[in-house]
Amino acid sequence: MQNPLFRFIRDLYNTSDFIPLHAPIFTGNESLYVQHTIESTYVSSVGAYVDQLEDSLANYCGVAGAVAVVNGTSALQVALYASGVGYGDLVITQSMTFVATCNAIHWLGASPVFVDISSISLGLCPDALKTFLDENCVVTARGCMHKQSGKMVKAVVPMHTFGHPVQMDELIAVCEQWDIAIIEDAAESLGSLYKGKCCGSLGTKYAALSFNGNKILTTGGGGMVLCKEKSAARYLKHITTTAKIPHSFEFEHDEYGFNFRMPNLNAALGCAQFEQLENFIVDKRVIASSYQEYFDGSDFKFIREPDYSRSNYWLNAVLCPSESARNKLLNESVEAKVMLRAVWKPMHQLEIYKGCIKGNLEKTDYYAKRLVNLPSSVRGN
Repeated sequence: MQNPLFRFIRDLYNTSDFIPLHAPIFTGNESLYVQHTIESTYVSSVGAYVDQLEDSLANYCGVAGAVAVVNGTSALQVALYASGVGYGDLVITQSMTFVATCNAIHWLGASPVFVDISSISLGLCPDALKTFLDENCVVTARGCMHKQSGKMVKAVVPMHTFGHPVQMDELIAVCEQWDIAIIEDAAESLGSLYKGKCCGSLGTKYAALSFNGNKILTTGGGGMVLCKEKSAARYLKHITTTAKIPHSFEFEHDEYGFNFRMPNLNAALGCAQFEQLENFIVDKRVIASSYQEYFDGSDFKFIREPDYSRSNYWLNAVLCPSESARNKLLNESVEAKVMLRAVWKPMHQLEIYKGCIKGNLEKTDYYAKRLVNLPSSVRGN
């Protein structure tokens, strides 16, 4: 007998076809704007849609500027770079995240440090962060130093897991005490609000968004660095455009730059998607409410937004009563042709990052064995 959850999901999406975890939906001006771009011949990194998308996201998120780049990983990498993270440095983040968070740190020559998550948000826990710093670090004239390694802790990167905002006020208070910058990994949380303020506007100076095909707003591939200062946005636009000094015919570059600018073709798709963002969030929150009602009273706990927030519910999730119950549900979903997904394998369990410095990761290990993501696509009209 088929698990009734899959019938519920089929009714939710009104289909007997395969149900993906999170698929994009194109019901607005996507085709029109992309065709405009092709006709203009401005399909690369210069064009009106790039400027429009940057302005739209900066205004929506309440920041001074935004810089469109090729993906969310590059957005986080240049945000870290502009914050002074480099070879031999440490960056504190959570182990329960997508690998891109750590890869952005690694390719700058720095190393991630893993601190536990909070049961409130499933993101970086401020208490665990404070404990780790108190036990392992010291403030010096150069900033926060990890005592055992002698390396400098240059940034803290909380990730708003599944779109649920982390406890930013508490994290900020800890980081101010230790003189460490906070860079938000807001890849999953466009449209989520923390105490009425947009995720991506809450850190020290920068935040990173992703517009991958599975995000709430997609440009196909793409990302955005949100900047709290106009001067920072100007600088990031410069270094992501190979640090080329504007000139009518000379090629002069004043520092080592990145070739990370988003093509106009992708930005055109993003502008059409942005016009529908609030409608997308409304539907995703209705879907989340339906899941919550379904699981009420069961042994499976639906992951709800923290009380201080409005989540975009990018990916809905349920906490299974045991690892075996999780595995059973995932195996059944394959036969039912309804895509469920286990949460990412924690970074400290990956061969490439298992040697990194870490604190007590008890909650990370607990949730990683029990979390399952549920189909969360926006539904068509």
